[in-house]
Parts: sequence; structure tokens; C-alpha cells
Amino acid sequence: MKRFLFLIINCIVILHVQAQDDFGPVFKKINAEVHANSKAYGNLKEAIELIGHRLTGSENGRKAEEHAFKLLTSYGYDVKYQPFEVESWNRLTNETKVGDTRDNLNKITSVTLAHSPVKADVLAEIIDLGNGLEADYKLDSGKIKGNIALVYLGILPGSPTGTQSLHRSEKAAIAVKYGASGIIIINGVKGGVLLTGTASVTGKLISIPAVCIGLENGMRLKEKLKTGKQFANLKMTNFSGKIRARNVIATLKGNGAPEEKIVVGAHLDSWDLATGAIDNGIGAFGLIDMARTFKALNLPSKRTVEFVLFMGEEQGLLGSKAYVDVARHLNRLDQIRFMLNYDMTNDPKGFSSSRKEMKTLFGAWGAEINKIDTGFENLFYTGAWLHSDHQPFMLQGIPIGGGTGGSLPNNSAPYYHSDGDVFKLVDEQQLKNTVRYSTMLIYGLANVSEVPVSRQEEHVLRDFLKENNLEVPLKIAGEWRW
Repeated sequence: MKRFLFLIINCIVILHVQAQDDFGPVFKKINAEVHANSKAYGNLKEAIELIGHRLTGSENGRKAEEHAFKLLTSYGYDVKYQPFEVESWNRLTNETKVGDTRDNLNKITSVTLAHSPVKADVLAEIIDLGNGLEADYKLDSGKIKGNIALVYLGILPGSPTGTQSLHRSEKAAIAVKYGASGIIIINGVKGGVLLTGTASVTGKLISIPAVCIGLENGMRLKEKLKTGKQFANLKMTNFSGKIRARNVIATLKGNGAPEEKIVVGAHLDSWDLATGAIDNGIGAFGLIDMARTFKALNLPSKRTVEFVLFMGEEQGLLGSKAYVDVARHLNRLDQIRFMLNYDMTNDPKGFSSSRKEMKTLFGAWGAEINKIDTGFENLFYTGAWLHSDHQPFMLQGIPIGGGTGGSLPNNSAPYYHSDGDVFKLVDEQQLKNTVRYSTMLIYGLANVSEVPVSRQEEHVLRDFLKENNLEVPLKIAGEWRW
């Protein structure tokens, strides 16, 4: 009899939990609200018209922080700034010349990569280092020392299958390690598109000048190097100095387990060549609209949700590192149960997570979303990746994730970090899709009975990072602590 009663009680508890976690009706309300009243597209358009680019440390960056603060406040949030100090960097002048002798150089179109020296004037021979990986330098027999490395941004066509690429900053770090006096990076996009971005793995100045040139000019230069020497003069001036920037944090206090926290992040800053509509306007203003949707529907939240707009991502994940440093100093890292990151996320077809244990839960929510909209394919991706604001959280063992399986709108991928990243590339409906699917995901994480994962212990985290082939890039960046 006791056993029978236990089984009955247990079944009642299970049914109660399942009923608590039946989020389908709320997902439908979120879907209707976003379709009818989303402000993401209009807010992004307004911000670009009023502000332009959102470079951290600039006057435009300050205006962007204040604009986001006011928007979130207008939706009824308790909003705070989280100030932090950064080494600000701005380009001033740049001239790149190449030719077949030191005395016969012609100007070539280029853009300075961030965190290049304040002043540089280097004249040296160009050495073709292929993909710019450590293996390429080991085959070089030391010729690069004192000379300028020419490397391809991604992986060159015809490279061995499985060749793993590195971030531009990691390629610059390798060039410095092997004694190069400068580095020229070839963009992989046709049409002479120039790409900016940081050449520093630390967010601090590097010791050599770094520039990007267009694909066509770069490949012509590689061909000339097959038959003779080529030289380059990299001449530039830049600004670097300490400034203060601010993360913008809107908090939705939990009403059941307020000490547990779901962090939803997107970087507000952008580079200065264009307006950063795709990188990361769609992520930042999508996030603001996710927050708006919660308030518009007066959605309950068991856990505390923090919507965080990070500054300084482009210059080395500075805002997210500052956020994590504060949480660590206050001994609150264990309170962060999950971090969702939205960096150029667009029209997702599923959900991603660093933790494979989330597949069942994410899949159940995805199935509910698929009933509402079959365009959501309920994909699931698990793994680990670097170079966005999830990274400082992940390196503390905190579970991370977000949307996956989508593609950037209107063939905008080639204009990443370039002067072509403008508002006309944004697709309004696809931005709405990001907002509605992501708001459902946030609601699920905020209200599920139990989040089935927690922080990884150090030895587990170390093995996890190794399994995902991140030991080498993290060692290059000086962030491998094991």
C-alpha cells in the first residue's frame, strides 16, 4: 500500500512539473506579440540615423550607450550602467605601398587593423606565409624575421582537407612570435572589400603594423612573389588611450529563484567603417526587443534575467570580460545558470549550446515552436567556439548558447567588418524571427523547473576545451590556464 501511494504521489509530482513546464501557450502569445508589435527594425533604423557607427570609446559609442539605456528604461526596466576602463583605439592615417624594389613602390588600397601601433613606418621584404598558421612559419626557415608577412584571412583554396583556420588576431600574434616586422592580411571577399577588426588577442596594442588588403590585390601580390621579390612600406598613425565605456544592463527580477540568473547578451559596439547594422545591430536591437516583449506581455520569470548590451566586444571582448570579472570578484559566477549570446544571429532555425545535455530540453521547446512556425526546423548544435561575448563566460565553465542554423540577410556576410555593413542589408521579418524564437528560449530557461546543467569544474572544462580544439588558439591568446 505504501509503495502504491508513493507511486501515485510521484506521478502527481511529475505531472505537476510537466504542467509547469508546458510553455506552448506562452510561446503563442510571444509569437503574436512580436509579429504585431516588434520595434527591433524601427529602433535599429533610428539608432543608425541618429548615431551612425558605435565605436567603443568614441562620442558615437557614448551616444549608443545612452540610447540603449533610454529604450530599455522606456519599456519599464531597472537599467544600470556597468562602467569599465578600456584601452581605446582609433585609426588616424594609413598608407600602404608595394613594389618590386625598395625604391619603386606604388600605393595600394588598405585599411589598418585595430590595435596596430600608434606610429609605424616599416619598409621590408614581403614573405608569403600562406594561411598564416604556425605550420607555415615552421616551413619558412626563418626568412620572415625582420620582414613583412603576407597571409590569407581564412584558409586558402587548395589547402589540405581539415586545415584549421585561426582568427586574424591569432595570425598576427604568430607573426609577432616569429619576428615579422609587419603583417598584411588578404581579405577573402571579391570586389576589393576591405575588412577591419582587431589584430590583438589581448585588446592591447601589438608591436607591429597590421593592415588588410582586398582579395584581388592580395592574390596578384602572391603571384608576383612566385617569380621575384616584393617589398612593402607600411606607414600609419593611430590613437590609443585609456577611456571609460559602459555595459548597459536591464534586469528582470526573478520571483521564484531570484538568486539564479540567466544572462542574455549582445554587443552594442561596432567598428567605424560603416554603421554596424549587421555586426551587431541585429543582435543588439533584437535583444532590446526581446526585453520589450517580456514587459509588453508581463511575462513571469522564476529566475532573474539580465539583458546585457556589452561594449568593447570588437576590441577584445572587453565589456563581457569586465562583467565576468565583477561576478568573479563578488563570488557570483555560480549564480549564472546560463548565458545566451546574440552576435549577428539572424533567422535561427534551431538552438545551440556548449552543453549536449541541453538537447532534450531545447528540442522539446523547439518542437513547440515548430508547431507555431514550421520555418523553425528545431536544429540543435553543440560545441564550443571563441571570439564573441560568450567566451569569458564559457572559460569560467558557465553553459552558453543561442540561436543557430540561420544565415545572414541579403548576402551581407561579405560585408562583415567592412564599409558595406549598412542598414539596407537588414531583413525585417528575419529580425522578427530572431526576436520571437529567442524570447521563447529565454522564457523557457527563466521558468523551467530545473536547468539541467551547471558550471563545469576546472578539469572537466579543460578536457571540454581540448575536445573542441580550442587549446591552441587559447594558448596563443594567453588564456590557457591549465
